[in-house]
Amino acid sequence: MSTPNTVLNVNGIEVIYNHVILVLKGVSLQVPEGQIAAILGGNGAGKTTTLRAISNLLKGERGEVTKGSIELRGERIENLSPADLVQRGVVQVMEGRHCFAHLTIEENLMTGSYTRKSKAEIAANLEKVYNYFPRLKTRRTSQAAYTSGGEQQMCAIGRALMTNPNVMLLDEPSMGLAPQIVEEVFEIVKDLNQKEKVTFLLAEQNTNMALKYADYGYIMESGRIVMDGVASELRNNEDVKEFYLGMGGGERKSFKDVKSYKRRKRWLA
Repeated sequence: MSTPNTVLNVNGIEVIYNHVILVLKGVSLQVPEGQIAAILGGNGAGKTTTLRAISNLLKGERGEVTKGSIELRGERIENLSPADLVQRGVVQVMEGRHCFAHLTIEENLMTGSYTRKSKAEIAANLEKVYNYFPRLKTRRTSQAAYTSGGEQQMCAIGRALMTNPNVMLLDEPSMGLAPQIVEEVFEIVKDLNQKEKVTFLLAEQNTNMALKYADYGYIMESGRIVMDGVASELRNNEDVKEFYLGMGGGERKSFKDVKSYKRRKRWLA
């Protein structure tokens, strides 16, 4: 059950691709209003699938939620279209940016305003994006294909911001970016969270950076949540340090190899 301040509630979902491949195996998580939550784990853990289940982008890859439920402020949303979810304030920034290469930065941003009717509101939103991403204003007439990876990531987030979201799903925002740019992107995410009151759920392999900025973290392995907790506590957890922060010297590669590890196996509950 979701608590009164929970904006997203994912309850025991299973996701199957091509009617055969079970990818998510009873995933449950909650995202409180106004917070930044992070799903952490390596390639193939199920992070992207979790986000796409929430935003209902699975059908394009022949995936479907076969068990469990997903709620937005208490309302079931599994059967809503991605467009319906955008209207309700939920927008996803996909892995790899997916900017339109032949369009300018400003044209890319304007594609995010298709749900808006007021030209004054669209202009105000565009100016807000440029305030958060001044580099985009400088490059606004440049084709996206000729901008850097960092600028394209800023463009993708800015395009999502044009929809006036309440909840933003970010998939691998640090992928392929230089460390300095990664820090800059996460600082902007924090600003949007605090100043614009946007709630974030992000999927990220850069565990150290994600836990630095997130309020709460979920660690995934093989389609299951194997650990969760307050971000600051996860950063100080010895097993997390060893497996995900590169601070251990052991040979183990997975939490499964830690016999003494008392993780909360919520998928068996």
